[in-house]
Amino acid sequence: MEGITSIGHVAIKVKDLDQTLAFYRDKLDFPEMLRLRNDDESTWLVYLRVTDNQYIEIFPGAEGDRAPGPNANAMNHLCLTVDDLDVVVSKLEQAGIVLTSPIKPGLDGNRQAWIADPDGNRIELMEMSPDCLQLKAIREMRAKAPA
Repeated sequence: MEGITSIGHVAIKVKDLDQTLAFYRDKLDFPEMLRLRNDDESTWLVYLRVTDNQYIEIFPGAEGDRAPGPNANAMNHLCLTVDDLDVVVSKLEQAGIVLTSPIKPGLDGNRQAWIADPDGNRIELMEMSPDCLQLKAIREMRAKAPA
């Protein structure tokens, strides 16, 4: 739709804020931008910076122990686009993060690997191929767009 320019943030409700920040902030290197607090000064949410216009919001206080599985009626996963999947996976493994699925080609022609955060939220790591289906579709859409 005209006027929508990007995805601004993804919000995740988590059981253990410290454990989650140790994962996203300390291991994935998304810097903490700010915290919003409740009237009692407890943390309401923490903003982590992905880009200047994209954020991950972490809300403490989840009631369940784990995120629903991949077939649940819920958000399925977060995808992080990476420049070099091998380098990123090596850094993650050095930080003690275990892949839940090894590096492999996706059906779309991109390389991917999967990890999970401490609450079980699935995270896809995707290295886009110049010949991937998404970029081909974008080229076709641009070619058909009125000048």
